[in-house]
Amino acid sequence: MAKTRKQKEEIVKNLTDKLNKSKSLVFSNYHGLAVSEVQELKSQAKEEDVDYNVVKNSLFKLALKDSNFKDIKIKDFAGPRAIAFGYQDEVAPARILYNFAKKHKAMELLGGILDNKLLDINEIKSLAKLPSKDELIAKTVGTIKAPITGFVNVLA
Repeated sequence: MAKTRKQKEEIVKNLTDKLNKSKSLVFSNYHGLAVSEVQELKSQAKEEDVDYNVVKNSLFKLALKDSNFKDIKIKDFAGPRAIAFGYQDEVAPARILYNFAKKHKAMELLGGILDNKLLDINEIKSLAKLPSKDELIAKTVGTIKAPITGFVNVLA
């Protein structure tokens, strides 16, 4: 059943809100995945505060115009698209989809947006290989703590 104009306006409003809250976006082609696989992906995404939604291209383009990402020009969208919206960690959507795509060959990464810049597939893969924000903080704290720990051991 076709959606009414009011329903479409509500979808565009929700998408605009998600875009304005997002730090990064990753686009994927979900076509060929089973419903259970999509549910598995959504649950993995929820654990890291990432929304994964199937979005109609025309409605996404309308929402994009009213969002913080209005400078982004997306022209070559055709076919089914899903978008992962990252709210806390900029790397999380790329990492989740990249790891999922390695296990499920039907999933195809298409690109994304980070810092008002359109990213291609290779940039998304590079981003996905970065450690998470928590891992980077832990490594930094460990690096700062190491000399102090060594000094305490020498004094003991």
